[in-house]
Amino acid sequence: MTETSGERIRAESSPAPRISRKALFLGFLKIGLLGFGGVASIARHVIVEDRAWLSERDYAAVLGVGQILPGANTVNAAVMIGDRFHGASGAAAAVLGLMAMPIVILIALAALYARFSALPDVRVAIAGTAAAAAGMVIGTALKMARRLKPTRIALLFGLLAFAACGLLQLSLVLVVIVLAPLSVAAAFLERRA
Repeated sequence: MTETSGERIRAESSPAPRISRKALFLGFLKIGLLGFGGVASIARHVIVEDRAWLSERDYAAVLGVGQILPGANTVNAAVMIGDRFHGASGAAAAVLGLMAMPIVILIALAALYARFSALPDVRVAIAGTAAAAAGMVIGTALKMARRLKPTRIALLFGLLAFAACGLLQLSLVLVVIVLAPLSVAAAFLERRA
């Protein structure tokens, strides 16, 4: 019997705790429910700290792959994490949990916003929410960077990506196409040295 690539990847990473499909669904339901302004910060908290499903390093790897694949990075991460524990049914449970509450809340908020969007207080509330979401993203990035202790190569390529996208306003697709193979080659050469 030959092992699939998914089984090989699961075997090579940290030992996985036993997690039920229900636990996957409820964990990602919590992420979807609490992840206002983006779920990355709460996803990391639930997956790494609260439920201890993945180590910090494993979560960073899953999130990194999720960011370079098409689609929302946290949805991609939910698919990979669900698949890691229960295959396709685990992936479905994780994605359904992640998306259930945001869809319900979005429909309700869209109806309210359509009715009250002209009010000045509503505009101020939207601006404040956007600022809070930006702060959560920055805080999560700093927390992950501190715990991962990135190498000089990782820091260099992180700064290059920030400069290219954030300062020079280059296309993210172009930056990934150029920097991804260069960073892999640099990391490979650094390990051989």
